[in-house]
Amino acid sequence: MAEFLSDLLFIFQRLNWFSVVDILLVTLIFFGLIYLLRDTQAMLLLRGVLSLLVSFALLTVLVDLPAFSWLLNTTLPALLLAIPVIFAPEIRRALERIGRAGTFVAGNMAKQNGSREVAIQAIVNACARLSARQHGALIILQRLDSLEEYIRTGVFMDAQLTAELLLQVFYPNTPLHDGAVIIENDRLLAGACVMPLSASGILARSPERQMGLRHRAALGISEASDAIAVVVSEETGSISIAHAGRMIRRLDPERLQNILLAFYKADRTSRNSFWQRHFPYLFRENE
Repeated sequence: MAEFLSDLLFIFQRLNWFSVVDILLVTLIFFGLIYLLRDTQAMLLLRGVLSLLVSFALLTVLVDLPAFSWLLNTTLPALLLAIPVIFAPEIRRALERIGRAGTFVAGNMAKQNGSREVAIQAIVNACARLSARQHGALIILQRLDSLEEYIRTGVFMDAQLTAELLLQVFYPNTPLHDGAVIIENDRLLAGACVMPLSASGILARSPERQMGLRHRAALGISEASDAIAVVVSEETGSISIAHAGRMIRRLDPERLQNILLAFYKADRTSRNSFWQRHFPYLFRENE
């Protein structure tokens, strides 16, 4: 223990400004990784891996275990190679977000803004009518993360989004009603899509037991991507919205519209803030 404390004292004595900057950069990288993995199933894996690493490090430092230290030093490189395989989906989504952060098409901005507002109005109108009829529905709004792998599980449509189309898709006993629809801007890309089910246990801990597979699927896709999921309960007709592994329940149409518009405005602000500061002339026609 005395040797360990002396090593720590030696490290602090050698600290300088460059060392502090170096430590801050590493800290920011780890913070970014944890921020990207928050509220996802990968967070549980990350906690398990970090717990094992900390436990092994303490054992090797505090107790003289030559055989165990040799085993740890031998298997650690293999563990480092396994981490990219374990977190492959999260790494891919992070790279996709970084790649999309620099994309910008000034000519299509006004058209995209209008199409999203039309889509939100169609979704709100459809949910209000579905809720009144107690017809179950699961509507997924694609944002930055690609949902191509889930689109392939359903029936490709690429149709103009309208409230009447959503009512027809989710009419009971029709071929496409049992699944989710995926929407991008004002286009309904696919129907009857299979979504990943949430394994977080949030619904199981809820005092209400009226949430079934649609709500689990809504939470699952919100944990696996940055998509927004809108759910209409078949049993009660209540409207819910899921995002980032969290769910807001018992929404009326007006509140649903306000929440969707808030997400839309946040997307537009985060995407355009850099360009508006540095290239304001690109936005003069749309103001």
